[in-house]
Amino acid sequence: MKDFVAIDFETANGQRSSVCSVGIVIVQGGEMVDSFYALIKPMPNYYSWFCQQVHGLGYDDTNDADEFPEVWEQAMKFVKSYFPYIEDGEVPFVAHNAGFDKSCLSAAYATYDLAYPCIPFMDTCSAARRALPGLQDYQLQTVSAACGYDLANHHHALADAEACAWIAREIL
Repeated sequence: MKDFVAIDFETANGQRSSVCSVGIVIVQGGEMVDSFYALIKPMPNYYSWFCQQVHGLGYDDTNDADEFPEVWEQAMKFVKSYFPYIEDGEVPFVAHNAGFDKSCLSAAYATYDLAYPCIPFMDTCSAARRALPGLQDYQLQTVSAACGYDLANHHHALADAEACAWIAREIL
């Protein structure tokens, strides 16, 4: 697979709609060519202690950020500058544990009463289980290391999207 969009969301709390950051990496011809990162004012707008410990973001980081619809519009404009027909399902989004990221996107769309787009998702976690049997686990940092990528800033949405892009280039 040579053309895809790697994506990662971080959430503020246990609600999947509470996306507080997004990282996107554009891969064309097998090369990472560009990236997008944004903070998002989550909905609902509160942070659980656990989520803050995971990614280090909190209320003060995102309270003045744009909400999901504005950030997603910017993100899709960025993606469409590389893949104009992304919503036609021709170019997949790739995520590690894609079910989580897809459910975040779906929940955010539902929260703001937006029509959910037709974007296929591919999962590097599932692919890694098939391509790399015998790893101690299939967490992003473990799989990225097995694929030769040093994930130094795990749980930063852009760093995780970059690791996912690397994994996808190696095993998909």
